[in-house]
Amino acid sequence: MFSLSGQKALIVGIANAHSIAYGCARALKAQGADLAITYLNPKAEPFVRPLAEELEAEIFAPLDVTQPAQMDALFQQIATEWGRLDSLLHSIAFCPAEDLHGRVTDCSRAGFAQAMDISVGSFIELVRRAEPLMGAGGTCLTVSYYGAEKVVEHYNVMGPVKAALESVTQYMAAELGAKKISVHALSPGPLKTRAASGIDHFDQMLDSAAARAPTHQLATIDDVGAYAAFLCSPAARNVTGGVHYIDGGYHIVG
Repeated sequence: MFSLSGQKALIVGIANAHSIAYGCARALKAQGADLAITYLNPKAEPFVRPLAEELEAEIFAPLDVTQPAQMDALFQQIATEWGRLDSLLHSIAFCPAEDLHGRVTDCSRAGFAQAMDISVGSFIELVRRAEPLMGAGGTCLTVSYYGAEKVVEHYNVMGPVKAALESVTQYMAAELGAKKISVHALSPGPLKTRAASGIDHFDQMLDSAAARAPTHQLATIDDVGAYAAFLCSPAARNVTGGVHYIDGGYHIVG
């Protein structure tokens, strides 16, 4: 029904073959997009490089979003080699373990600031740098979770952080819509990713989500990827600012 042939897509957040970002990258590639893939640091590179090679990524570069110089270098490389960017996927989040595993009430100021900077501020930074390369329009995606909307046991401070991410998504969608740049938040149910495994009682969350969801199935990274590919396509050109649930209907059950 749609093709991404010739599109240029930047994928930020692949850690391994279980990453949501990898599922999205695979789906975009299957529809014909050319990929730029980043890795966090030298320790992460051996896990990400084989996936980038499998997906025939045209650009493979380091990106620690706490380092503005690395962001600038990445976008300069994209500008030089491609001259434009059509799609951006931001799929990263972080919170220090001692703050993630405690009450929101007890979260340290430093931990909260770090979680907001890496999980939310980095999306703003990436979109701001992508904007000049999206002269013909484009799509910017991030990844949220239902804990932004309702209190989810053990999700703790990441709930308020993801709520901020969803609000940022809506404001940037409003600001960039006239330039035909859409901004979206993908909201899968619980998935077995490396980042999610840091949450206390995560296996319990998975079992509960599968039991509660109308489909009685957890979403997969391929489910998320298929939806992401659609949003990056011309077929979704008049859709923006949404929080898109890919969770088997989990979010509709009280």
